[in-house]
Amino acid sequence: MSDETTTIPHDRLGRSGVPVSRLTLGAMNVGGPTSREDSIEIIHAALDAGITVIDTADVYNQGASEEIVGEAIVGRRDELILATKFHGQIGDNPLHGGNSRRWIQRAVEDSLRRLGTDRIDLYQAHRPDPHTPLLETIEALNDLIHQGKILYYGTSVFGVDEVVEAQLVARQHGLIPPLTEQVPYSALIRLAERTILPVARRYGLGVLTFGPLAAGWLNGSYREGAAQPESARAARVWAGRFDVNDPSNAAKLAAAERIARLAEQQGLSVPALALGFALSHPAVSSVIIGPRTREHLDSYLAAAATVLDDTVLDELDRIVPPGTTFLERDNGRIPVELTPAGLRRPRPIGR
Repeated sequence: MSDETTTIPHDRLGRSGVPVSRLTLGAMNVGGPTSREDSIEIIHAALDAGITVIDTADVYNQGASEEIVGEAIVGRRDELILATKFHGQIGDNPLHGGNSRRWIQRAVEDSLRRLGTDRIDLYQAHRPDPHTPLLETIEALNDLIHQGKILYYGTSVFGVDEVVEAQLVARQHGLIPPLTEQVPYSALIRLAERTILPVARRYGLGVLTFGPLAAGWLNGSYREGAAQPESARAARVWAGRFDVNDPSNAAKLAAAERIARLAEQQGLSVPALALGFALSHPAVSSVIIGPRTREHLDSYLAAAATVLDDTVLDELDRIVPPGTTFLERDNGRIPVELTPAGLRRPRPIGR
């Protein structure tokens, strides 16, 4: 193990008092596109550098991410906070997904087996499930805490109303409420500032933010007048997000250009400025990074020391006003209440 174990600052995970590194290693790329060997090297390097949180999900590469993470942390399990998620469908069976008690009981056993551990530190509902009562999900997760299979639980990309409801439902029924919420947050995607982040401070929630580079828009390559870089992941996962013929994307590109110029004025790379911004909000416990390569990890680690003064933060506020986002889908998901259109339009009588 390297001697460089104190390079990443720490914070507390909400009201739990658990210390967590300000950077969390996201494992969505583990096992694809990043190979098993490279993934293990990245995980070991992250732990050596002082990152103490690894965040994965059962649906990432259909379990392969959890398996490789489990392999990589053998002998080092007690050095880290291990977080994973349930909800996404595993395989072709529609019974193998969602937030029901039935699936949670099966999913947690599968995750424990793949991760090679006897407990999950933070177990998260990856998305809301409109078909399952929230109380059912919370009761099932409380049972897992009492069984010692998980220590804490949280949510991911829940609406602010759902986050508040989860806190109230748990308290009303004498249950342990969620400890954390995951939410996208960057200098280009700032809705969380008017929704989740104030609520998190009110309820003592730990917040894990993801996408500090705004799905690539702040990697330094997206500049006005330049050929837009190709991204296999963008084409696969974020279809439509990079179409600059979309007026919202055109406005986003203009903002990204201004942010890039500000970074140049400060003598920073665009990713360093972006990561410094994401780390600057006092309600953010840890920022999830998802490196595909060792070089990406090294650049994130180097940027983690970036501290932005008020002058720079004020200029970022002028470029993208606090609390705003260019596209609804940039906020992590489009609420079911907004799509399809029939859900928000009156139905003819008799139908």
